[in-house]
Amino acid sequence: MELQQAIGARRSLRYLDPDRPVEMWKIQKMLEAARLASHFGNNNAARALVVNRATASAEQLECLPSPVGGFQIQQAPVVILWYIETLAMNDAGQRLRELVSVGALGYGPDRHDELERTLVPMFTKGADALKAPGLVDMDLGQAIAQATLVGIELGLGMCLQGSPNWERTRKAFKLPDTCRIAAAQTLGYPVESADGGGQRPRLPFEQLFQLNSYDQPFPRDPAVTAELQASGMIQVAAPLPGREAEVEAIRARYNLPRSGML
Repeated sequence: MELQQAIGARRSLRYLDPDRPVEMWKIQKMLEAARLASHFGNNNAARALVVNRATASAEQLECLPSPVGGFQIQQAPVVILWYIETLAMNDAGQRLRELVSVGALGYGPDRHDELERTLVPMFTKGADALKAPGLVDMDLGQAIAQATLVGIELGLGMCLQGSPNWERTRKAFKLPDTCRIAAAQTLGYPVESADGGGQRPRLPFEQLFQLNSYDQPFPRDPAVTAELQASGMIQVAAPLPGREAEVEAIRARYNLPRSGML
């Protein structure tokens, strides 16, 4: 699948096959993509803990987020807990030195000295502030996005979940208190169609993006839009014919509640 098609298919697939395990090598490829994602200051604070339903303890499974009906968490053979290791900010200076040493940051014969005079003191002084939600969470989002695209390329489905009580989850999986869980991602083989019933509703392009000024929408070229539609990145809007019947068949197959949200 080409990248544009993968982006177009990057929608939440909530109905996963609980009886089909996910190969470890596929999960590794997703995590490799996350590791290589952009990280400001090369801090590598974006981390993940993979939960295999077949081998996790009952207590651990009970502590996974389940905000409403919870069938997504209950059905998924794998759940990835994406989290921030805030202690990574304490090593910011060393990570910057590594970038300079390999030629990825700065230039000229005095670049090492310049680094020690400017960026290292700045990052060291601001380490505690950098541990708070902000840039590190944006980095985690990029890591998740890259992992998601790889997973879709490998034929997997996934959906991100939140929780009002990550502390309970953190303790169940023995994560240090320096770790901040941001999301749980269900992972498995979809039992619904790959198009997920069609492209989910989105606000108009012109409402979301601007050029030079807030009151100036970014110009949307119809030719570019048509090209993306042809490539599969922009897909047919939901609902597609037969979606209700498909969901009902899945519900009956797995004995899910007759009415539910998640």
